[in-house]
Amino acid sequence: MKDDKKSPFRDAGTDRQATEQVPDTPQTRAPAYKLAFADEDFLCRDELRSVRLQLELLKPELIMDERGIESTIVLFGGARIPEPANKSSARTKTLADLSKYYDQAREFARVMTEKSMKSYGKEDVIVTGGGPGVMEAASRGAKDVGGQTIGINIELPFEQKPNPFLDVWVDIKYFFVRKVLLFKYSVGFVIMPGGLGTLDELFEAYTLVQCDKIPQFPIVLFGTEFWKGQIEQLKMMEAKHTISPGDHNLYLLTDSYDEAMEFLLARIHQYAPKYKTFRKKWWLGER
Repeated sequence: MKDDKKSPFRDAGTDRQATEQVPDTPQTRAPAYKLAFADEDFLCRDELRSVRLQLELLKPELIMDERGIESTIVLFGGARIPEPANKSSARTKTLADLSKYYDQAREFARVMTEKSMKSYGKEDVIVTGGGPGVMEAASRGAKDVGGQTIGINIELPFEQKPNPFLDVWVDIKYFFVRKVLLFKYSVGFVIMPGGLGTLDELFEAYTLVQCDKIPQFPIVLFGTEFWKGQIEQLKMMEAKHTISPGDHNLYLLTDSYDEAMEFLLARIHQYAPKYKTFRKKWWLGER
Protein backbone atom coordinates (compact mmCIF):
# COMPACT_ATOMS: atom_id res chain seq x y z
CA MET A 1 0.00 0.00 0.00
CA LYS A 2 1.29 3.44 -0.92
CA ASP A 3 0.51 6.96 0.17
CA ASP A 4 -1.54 9.17 -2.15
CA LYS A 5 0.90 10.48 -4.76
CA LYS A 6 -1.22 13.63 -5.28
CA SER A 7 -0.55 14.82 -1.74
CA PRO A 8 1.91 17.72 -1.36
CA PHE A 9 3.23 16.16 1.83
CA ARG A 10 6.09 13.70 2.00
CA ASP A 11 5.02 10.10 2.36
CA ALA A 12 5.32 8.48 5.78
CA GLY A 13 8.25 6.31 4.75
CA THR A 14 10.30 9.37 3.79
CA ASP A 15 9.39 11.07 7.08
CA ARG A 16 10.50 8.03 9.01
CA GLN A 17 13.83 7.82 7.17
CA ALA A 18 14.45 11.50 7.81
CA THR A 19 14.17 11.02 11.57
CA GLU A 20 16.72 8.20 11.39
CA GLN A 21 19.30 10.45 9.76
CA VAL A 22 19.90 12.82 12.67
CA PRO A 23 22.87 13.30 14.97
CA ASP A 24 23.20 10.64 17.64
CA THR A 25 22.56 12.43 20.93
CA PRO A 26 20.84 11.49 24.19
CA GLN A 27 17.86 13.55 23.05
CA THR A 28 17.48 11.81 19.66
CA ARG A 29 17.85 8.41 21.34
CA ALA A 30 14.98 9.15 23.72
CA PRO A 31 11.64 7.41 22.96
CA ALA A 32 9.84 10.76 22.99
CA TYR A 33 11.83 11.88 19.93
CA LYS A 34 10.37 9.15 17.71
CA LEU A 35 7.51 9.94 15.38
CA ALA A 36 4.35 8.56 16.93
CA PHE A 37 3.56 6.21 14.04
CA ALA A 38 7.13 4.87 14.06
CA ASP A 39 7.19 4.22 17.81
CA GLU A 40 6.07 0.62 18.36
CA ASP A 41 6.16 0.91 22.14
CA PHE A 42 3.84 3.91 21.93
CA LEU A 43 1.44 2.20 19.51
CA CYS A 44 1.26 -0.84 21.80
CA ARG A 45 0.19 1.14 24.85
CA ASP A 46 -3.16 0.17 26.30
CA GLU A 47 -4.46 3.71 25.73
CA LEU A 48 -3.96 3.19 21.98
CA ARG A 49 -6.21 0.11 21.76
CA SER A 50 -8.95 2.04 19.96
CA VAL A 51 -6.42 3.28 17.41
CA ARG A 52 -5.18 -0.26 16.80
CA LEU A 53 -8.77 -1.40 16.28
CA GLN A 54 -9.24 1.27 13.63
CA LEU A 55 -6.03 0.19 11.92
CA GLU A 56 -7.15 -3.45 11.94
CA LEU A 57 -10.26 -2.37 10.07
CA LEU A 58 -8.56 0.05 7.73
CA LYS A 59 -5.63 -2.06 6.53
CA PRO A 60 -7.76 -4.83 4.92
CA GLU A 61 -10.15 -2.19 3.58
CA LEU A 62 -7.32 -0.53 1.67
CA ILE A 63 -6.10 -3.89 0.38
CA MET A 64 -9.58 -4.77 -0.91
CA ASP A 65 -9.94 -1.36 -2.56
CA GLU A 66 -6.54 -1.63 -4.23
CA ARG A 67 -7.60 -4.95 -5.72
CA GLY A 68 -10.87 -3.49 -6.93
CA ILE A 69 -13.02 -5.98 -5.03
CA GLU A 70 -16.65 -4.89 -5.01
CA SER A 71 -18.43 -7.85 -3.45
CA THR A 72 -17.64 -11.22 -1.92
CA ILE A 73 -19.13 -14.60 -1.14
CA VAL A 74 -18.01 -15.71 2.31
CA LEU A 75 -17.59 -19.41 2.98
CA PHE A 76 -17.40 -20.56 6.59
CA GLY A 77 -16.47 -24.04 7.76
CA GLY A 78 -14.36 -26.24 9.99
CA ALA A 79 -10.57 -26.06 10.08
CA ARG A 80 -10.34 -29.72 11.13
CA ILE A 81 -12.14 -31.25 8.16
CA PRO A 82 -9.52 -33.05 6.04
CA GLU A 83 -9.10 -33.44 2.32
CA PRO A 84 -10.53 -36.85 1.30
CA ALA A 85 -7.09 -38.02 0.16
CA ASN A 86 -5.78 -37.34 3.67
CA LYS A 87 -8.76 -38.40 5.74
CA SER A 88 -6.80 -41.25 7.29
CA SER A 89 -4.86 -38.57 9.19
CA ALA A 90 -8.02 -37.00 10.66
CA ARG A 91 -8.18 -36.77 14.44
CA THR A 92 -11.29 -38.96 14.61
CA LYS A 93 -13.38 -41.15 12.34
CA THR A 94 -16.25 -38.65 12.55
CA LEU A 95 -13.99 -35.92 11.17
CA ALA A 96 -12.83 -38.27 8.42
CA ASP A 97 -16.47 -38.88 7.51
CA LEU A 98 -16.91 -35.12 6.98
CA SER A 99 -14.16 -34.99 4.35
CA LYS A 100 -16.76 -34.94 1.55
CA TYR A 101 -17.43 -31.32 2.48
CA TYR A 102 -13.86 -30.43 1.53
CA ASP A 103 -14.62 -31.46 -2.05
CA GLN A 104 -17.99 -29.72 -1.98
CA ALA A 105 -16.43 -26.46 -0.79
CA ARG A 106 -13.72 -26.69 -3.43
CA GLU A 107 -16.21 -27.32 -6.24
CA PHE A 108 -18.56 -24.58 -5.06
CA ALA A 109 -15.73 -22.04 -4.97
CA ARG A 110 -14.51 -23.16 -8.38
CA VAL A 111 -17.86 -22.62 -10.09
CA MET A 112 -18.60 -19.37 -8.22
CA THR A 113 -15.18 -18.04 -9.20
CA GLU A 114 -15.79 -18.90 -12.86
CA LYS A 115 -18.86 -16.66 -12.66
CA SER A 116 -16.84 -14.02 -10.80
CA MET A 117 -14.29 -13.93 -13.62
CA LYS A 118 -16.99 -12.52 -15.91
CA SER A 119 -16.65 -9.33 -13.84
CA TYR A 120 -12.86 -9.64 -14.12
CA GLY A 121 -12.71 -11.08 -10.63
CA LYS A 122 -14.12 -7.98 -8.96
CA GLU A 123 -17.53 -9.29 -7.87
CA ASP A 124 -18.52 -12.34 -5.82
CA VAL A 125 -14.92 -13.07 -4.86
CA ILE A 126 -14.45 -16.04 -2.52
CA VAL A 127 -13.41 -15.00 0.99
CA THR A 128 -12.73 -17.35 3.89
CA GLY A 129 -11.19 -17.26 7.32
CA GLY A 130 -7.93 -18.17 5.60
CA GLY A 131 -7.20 -21.31 7.60
CA PRO A 132 -7.00 -25.03 6.81
CA GLY A 133 -9.83 -27.53 6.28
CA VAL A 134 -12.93 -26.28 4.49
CA MET A 135 -11.43 -22.78 4.25
CA GLU A 136 -8.44 -24.21 2.39
CA ALA A 137 -10.76 -26.12 0.07
CA ALA A 138 -12.63 -22.94 -0.93
CA SER A 139 -9.40 -21.02 -1.54
CA ARG A 140 -8.10 -23.94 -3.57
CA GLY A 141 -11.24 -24.10 -5.70
CA ALA A 142 -10.95 -20.40 -6.55
CA LYS A 143 -7.29 -20.84 -7.51
CA ASP A 144 -8.17 -23.86 -9.69
CA VAL A 145 -9.72 -21.45 -12.20
CA GLY A 146 -7.34 -18.53 -11.76
CA GLY A 147 -9.40 -16.43 -9.36
CA GLN A 148 -8.08 -14.37 -6.51
CA THR A 149 -8.59 -15.60 -2.97
CA ILE A 150 -8.79 -13.60 0.22
CA GLY A 151 -8.25 -14.88 3.77
CA ILE A 152 -9.16 -12.98 6.94
CA ASN A 153 -7.12 -14.93 9.47
CA ILE A 154 -7.34 -14.74 13.26
CA GLU A 155 -4.71 -15.13 15.95
CA LEU A 156 -5.29 -18.50 17.63
CA PRO A 157 -3.22 -20.84 19.79
CA PHE A 158 -3.96 -23.63 17.27
CA GLU A 159 -4.99 -24.08 13.61
CA GLN A 160 -3.42 -20.70 12.96
CA LYS A 161 -1.44 -21.22 9.76
CA PRO A 162 -2.87 -19.55 6.61
CA ASN A 163 -3.57 -22.02 3.84
CA PRO A 164 -1.21 -22.04 0.82
CA PHE A 165 -3.84 -21.07 -1.77
CA LEU A 166 -4.36 -17.47 -0.66
CA ASP A 167 -3.42 -14.42 -2.71
CA VAL A 168 -4.10 -12.04 0.15
CA TRP A 169 -4.32 -12.77 3.83
CA VAL A 170 -4.50 -10.45 6.80
CA ASP A 171 -4.03 -11.38 10.41
CA ILE A 172 -6.63 -10.05 12.87
CA LYS A 173 -6.46 -10.04 16.66
CA TYR A 174 -10.13 -9.59 17.54
CA PHE A 175 -12.96 -11.87 16.45
CA PHE A 176 -15.48 -9.03 16.17
CA VAL A 177 -13.19 -7.05 13.85
CA ARG A 178 -12.72 -10.15 11.71
CA LYS A 179 -16.47 -10.61 11.39
CA VAL A 180 -16.97 -6.97 10.38
CA LEU A 181 -14.43 -7.47 7.60
CA LEU A 182 -15.97 -10.76 6.50
CA PHE A 183 -19.47 -9.27 6.32
CA LYS A 184 -18.69 -5.79 4.98
CA TYR A 185 -18.32 -6.79 1.33
CA SER A 186 -20.43 -9.94 1.37
CA VAL A 187 -23.54 -10.56 -0.71
CA GLY A 188 -23.95 -14.17 0.39
CA PHE A 189 -22.92 -16.64 3.09
CA VAL A 190 -22.17 -20.34 2.65
CA ILE A 191 -21.75 -22.38 5.81
CA MET A 192 -20.21 -25.84 5.78
CA PRO A 193 -19.96 -28.10 8.85
CA GLY A 194 -17.60 -26.72 11.46
CA GLY A 195 -17.06 -25.96 15.12
CA LEU A 196 -17.72 -23.11 17.53
CA GLY A 197 -16.10 -20.53 15.26
CA THR A 198 -18.40 -21.55 12.42
CA LEU A 199 -21.42 -21.32 14.71
CA ASP A 200 -20.33 -17.86 15.84
CA GLU A 201 -20.06 -16.69 12.23
CA LEU A 202 -23.34 -18.34 11.23
CA PHE A 203 -25.39 -16.75 13.99
CA GLU A 204 -23.72 -13.37 13.53
CA ALA A 205 -24.82 -13.41 9.88
CA TYR A 206 -28.23 -14.78 10.85
CA THR A 207 -28.78 -12.05 13.46
CA LEU A 208 -27.66 -9.24 11.14
CA VAL A 209 -30.17 -10.39 8.52
CA GLN A 210 -32.94 -11.07 11.06
CA CYS A 211 -32.52 -7.62 12.64
CA ASP A 212 -32.33 -5.91 9.24
CA LYS A 213 -28.82 -4.61 9.92
CA ILE A 214 -27.91 -5.90 6.46
CA PRO A 215 -30.20 -6.86 3.56
CA GLN A 216 -31.54 -10.41 3.45
CA PHE A 217 -28.54 -11.82 1.69
CA PRO A 218 -28.72 -15.57 1.08
CA ILE A 219 -27.50 -17.93 3.80
CA VAL A 220 -26.80 -21.50 2.68
CA LEU A 221 -26.22 -24.34 5.12
CA PHE A 222 -24.53 -27.34 3.54
CA GLY A 223 -25.14 -30.68 5.27
CA THR A 224 -28.69 -31.60 6.30
CA GLU A 225 -27.53 -34.32 8.68
CA PHE A 226 -24.86 -32.18 10.32
CA TRP A 227 -27.10 -29.14 10.88
CA LYS A 228 -30.20 -31.11 11.88
CA GLY A 229 -29.79 -30.39 15.59
CA GLN A 230 -29.39 -26.65 15.08
CA ILE A 231 -32.46 -26.52 12.85
CA GLU A 232 -34.53 -28.35 15.46
CA GLN A 233 -33.33 -25.87 18.07
CA LEU A 234 -34.49 -22.95 15.93
CA LYS A 235 -37.87 -24.56 15.37
CA MET A 236 -38.24 -25.14 19.11
CA MET A 237 -37.39 -21.49 19.77
CA GLU A 238 -40.06 -20.43 17.30
CA ALA A 239 -42.61 -22.74 18.92
CA LYS A 240 -41.85 -21.14 22.30
CA HIS A 241 -42.03 -17.65 20.72
CA THR A 242 -38.49 -16.65 21.67
CA ILE A 243 -37.96 -15.86 17.98
CA SER A 244 -40.51 -14.56 15.50
CA PRO A 245 -42.48 -16.80 13.15
CA GLY A 246 -40.51 -17.40 9.99
CA ASP A 247 -37.13 -16.50 11.50
CA HIS A 248 -35.99 -20.09 11.08
CA ASN A 249 -36.64 -19.79 7.31
CA LEU A 250 -33.95 -17.19 6.61
CA TYR A 251 -31.64 -19.83 5.16
CA LEU A 252 -31.47 -22.71 2.71
CA LEU A 253 -30.56 -26.11 4.16
CA THR A 254 -29.33 -28.43 1.45
CA ASP A 255 -27.02 -31.20 0.34
CA SER A 256 -27.40 -30.17 -3.29
CA TYR A 257 -24.69 -28.11 -4.86
CA ASP A 258 -26.99 -27.12 -7.78
CA GLU A 259 -29.77 -26.02 -5.41
CA ALA A 260 -27.32 -23.91 -3.43
CA MET A 261 -26.02 -22.19 -6.55
CA GLU A 262 -29.52 -21.45 -7.83
CA PHE A 263 -30.56 -20.04 -4.43
CA LEU A 264 -27.47 -17.86 -4.14
CA LEU A 265 -27.41 -16.47 -7.66
CA ALA A 266 -31.10 -15.53 -7.63
CA ARG A 267 -30.72 -13.55 -4.42
CA ILE A 268 -27.29 -12.07 -5.08
CA HIS A 269 -28.64 -10.28 -8.14
CA GLN A 270 -31.69 -9.20 -6.18
CA TYR A 271 -29.78 -7.53 -3.35
CA ALA A 272 -26.36 -6.65 -4.78
CA PRO A 273 -27.33 -3.23 -6.27
CA LYS A 274 -28.84 -2.17 -2.96
CA TYR A 275 -25.73 -3.36 -1.14
CA LYS A 276 -23.26 -1.44 -3.24
CA THR A 277 -24.84 1.89 -2.36
CA PHE A 278 -23.91 1.24 1.29
CA ARG A 279 -20.20 1.03 0.67
CA LYS A 280 -18.08 3.93 1.88
CA LYS A 281 -14.55 4.77 0.89
CA TRP A 282 -13.13 5.45 4.34
CA TRP A 283 -13.84 3.62 7.57
CA LEU A 284 -13.17 6.56 9.84
CA GLY A 285 -15.59 8.83 8.01
CA GLU A 286 -18.44 6.35 7.50
CA ARG A 287 -21.94 7.45 8.40
